[in-house]
Amino acid sequence: MESIALIIGIAVVILLAAVGLIVGLLRPGKAKRQAPPPPKPGTDYAPGVGDDAEEPRDSATRTVETLPEPGLVVEPEVEVAPEVPVTPTPTIERPAEVAGRLARLRTRLARSNNALGKGLLALLYRDTLDEATWDEVEETLLTADLGVGPTTELVDRLRERVRVLGTRDPKQVHDMLAEELLELVGPDMDRSLNVQRVEARPAVVLVVGVNGTGKTTTVGKLARVLVAQDKDVLLGAADTFRAAAADQLETWGSRVGVPTIRADRDGADPASVAFDAVKAGIETEADVVLLDTAGRLQNKVGLMDELGKVKRVAERALGTEGGQIDEVLLVLDATTGQNGMRQAQVFSEVVNVTGIVLTKLDGTAKGGIVVAVQRELGVPVKLVGLGEGPDDLAPFEPKAFVDALLN
Repeated sequence: MESIALIIGIAVVILLAAVGLIVGLLRPGKAKRQAPPPPKPGTDYAPGVGDDAEEPRDSATRTVETLPEPGLVVEPEVEVAPEVPVTPTPTIERPAEVAGRLARLRTRLARSNNALGKGLLALLYRDTLDEATWDEVEETLLTADLGVGPTTELVDRLRERVRVLGTRDPKQVHDMLAEELLELVGPDMDRSLNVQRVEARPAVVLVVGVNGTGKTTTVGKLARVLVAQDKDVLLGAADTFRAAAADQLETWGSRVGVPTIRADRDGADPASVAFDAVKAGIETEADVVLLDTAGRLQNKVGLMDELGKVKRVAERALGTEGGQIDEVLLVLDATTGQNGMRQAQVFSEVVNVTGIVLTKLDGTAKGGIVVAVQRELGVPVKLVGLGEGPDDLAPFEPKAFVDALLN
């Protein structure tokens, strides 16, 4: 009996469970629930073993060697912009003042082995001044390129003064010689440079000469002299035949902050460059325009005519009210002596030279060329070159020159 009751109880429980299930399925208003989507690996949870990433990784797989040590904080990589090369600002030089240049002139000439000063003093300090001695004095002066006329004048004056005074005192002889040389050099000549603005336009300086005298270098050094005087300078590279001339001039100008007007090609018309430079000087209100020209032999008629054209075209750029070029400087090599005299004459005829620049004057025995060229042209030596340094160009001062020769 007990087993029958247990079987009946189990049957009742199973029946009730079945009835409950059927009732739940047939109940209205209850929609079938949607199963939640499976989690996305790498987004909803860290991917585990056996999970496949939906998108491939962009970065390379790190090896054991590249993994950070435990406990270290890895800073995120920051993109660094590439370095832009910086062009260094050119250093603008401050040229030496005129006073310092003149001091170097005196020192260098005094140390040079010049025959004009030392030779004369050696002769005049002799115990006896006879005809043979005076002949030697005259020969020494001619050797120093003083010229026949000035030599004759100087010897005649010295002979008369020594005869009248009857002196052999070295100090008096030295002073007499200094006075006579200074008179020949010409202390009263106007040696100032015409580099002042003329109303609404700059002063224009044309630099000419034969090949090899150092014209381009002289223009660069002259720019430094003017910058030291606080003038605004502009350079014109009218030497279009020598390939490196414009580059050389531009380098000189850049060192002192001076602009250069140049042609866009070698062999261009030099007159057009001169015209453009003068026009640019007017527009920029410069104080001085320096025009460099190509070296040319004085016996080449075509080249000399072209030089005349450069001058005329530059004057045309000044306009009808501008007048003519303010300064024409002839650069002469002091070591050429009397050969430079012929050069000076021809250039003066073509472009009306107003001043002389003597280069390579230091260390030369040809100091007399100063007197000779002034006598021949009737124009003064205004500048002298003392050496290869950038500031080795100075205004010429007669007394400093004579004192240095006879130091």
